[in-house]
Amino acid sequence: MKGAQETRTMTIADLALDLRGTDFQRAVWAALREIPPGCTMTYAEVAARIGRPGAARAVARACAANPVALAVPCHRVVPASGGTGGWRWGAARKRVLLAKEGAR
Repeated sequence: MKGAQETRTMTIADLALDLRGTDFQRAVWAALREIPPGCTMTYAEVAARIGRPGAARAVARACAANPVALAVPCHRVVPASGGTGGWRWGAARKRVLLAKEGAR
């Protein structure tokens, strides 16, 4: 079409973020942004992904310190024992987000 402009929908993943935290926290938060919608990882899997196997509890603390819930999708991280685990913004809200994303 002549004169038509292309439109592009921005997503949360497109946002440039200036997150302040420790090197470890920023590594965790970067890994979380790579988890696609509808997918989950365990805290231990995130720890292994950033080269820190055995740091699952520290990953959980980094998730709890995440200041931007949806831009850094910490709701996609779940305990290895099953369930959704807790979440800074409430376990019920985490379950709703995971359900909306069709998490598996």
